[in-house]
Amino acid sequence: MRFYDYPPVIRKVIYTTNTVEGFHRQLRQVTKTKGVFPNEAALVKLLYIASERIGEKWTMPLANWALNLQQLSILFGGRFKRHLQT
Repeated sequence: MRFYDYPPVIRKVIYTTNTVEGFHRQLRQVTKTKGVFPNEAALVKLLYIASERIGEKWTMPLANWALNLQQLSILFGGRFKRHLQT
């Protein structure tokens, strides 16, 4: 599906990258303080723990999220899981 095929409310969520950029910035802060990782598994574990902590701090819901959920369920039907609502 192309970007402009989505309804305007979903397009706004897609092109708003501040959340993604903030998440990446916080991950970079965690990895920047470490010099060297002994192996790839150590890095993955650190990033997993950091992402869990970052997720706990996110409390602001997205604007019009209920409308977005409705639009996504219409567009993607069976592939869209309603239990993702928060």
